[in-house]
Amino acid sequence: MIEKLKQRWNVKNGWDVLIILVVFACTGFSVLYVKRLLFEWIGLNENSSGWIRWTVNILIILPLYQAILLAWGWIWGKFTFFWEFEKRMFSRIGAIFRKKSQA
Repeated sequence: MIEKLKQRWNVKNGWDVLIILVVFACTGFSVLYVKRLLFEWIGLNENSSGWIRWTVNILIILPLYQAILLAWGWIWGKFTFFWEFEKRMFSRIGAIFRKKSQA
């Protein structure tokens, strides 16, 4: 599995794969913590309307995830990897919307 991830992510060794996985884990935990604080601050909870929570998730939490991912990547010395990762991800998302608008 490590070899497959090394090839997919184009990294040199297993330590790089481990660091990348740690960055994703740190980002996930950080976003969950910040999301809980943010939802408490603006008064959202489990009883709040689903569309309001989804709107906050898309408009605030998704960009926050990207920023935290880059921050953790920088802390762990993998900023360039995660910057390229995000550019690829957003180009794929953009391609989905371009296909819909052309149809």
